[in-house]
Amino acid sequence: MTATQQGDLVSVIVNDHREVEQAFGELESGTGDAEYRRNLADHVIAELVRHSVAEEQFMYPAVRKYLDGGEQLAEKEIEEHSEAEQVMKQLESMDANEENFDRLLRQLMQDVREHVEDEEKNLLPKLQQACTADELRDLGSKVEHAKKVAPTRPHPSSPSHPPANLILAPGAAFVDKIRDALTGRKT
Repeated sequence: MTATQQGDLVSVIVNDHREVEQAFGELESGTGDAEYRRNLADHVIAELVRHSVAEEQFMYPAVRKYLDGGEQLAEKEIEEHSEAEQVMKQLESMDANEENFDRLLRQLMQDVREHVEDEEKNLLPKLQQACTADELRDLGSKVEHAKKVAPTRPHPSSPSHPPANLILAPGAAFVDKIRDALTGRKT
């Protein structure tokens, strides 16, 4: 990757994908006790929520603006986020020893991997062609900032479209961070 590509939208999104995949691999390895797996699942959930919120705030509006058929593409991606968020919400309250924990975790990993593959093979290359390098850097910067102030827990009923998601996400993030601190949840 050249210096001009660092921090652009595509590199930021792909880097997030690789970090989550690494955690998935660790979860699949079966190492660690139930508490370790619960903490790792919490970490993955927090990262996926942050990533999804940032994409919905900045990447999908760019998809709508720059790509032919962008509205339908963005809505498909948001629907996939919503489905994953429902699974994450179920996982959030489960103990790692519960029977359905591993099944739901496998479902989440499969769904996310399919979403990632589609994004990397189709959506991101189209955006890379449609946007200027400056636009991609600007979007990358906005996504990075959004992840820092995004919620850490799934909120399936929260809005997924600007401007509502831009307005409400910081409040949800504030509450999530307080809950994380009070419960000792490591995100």
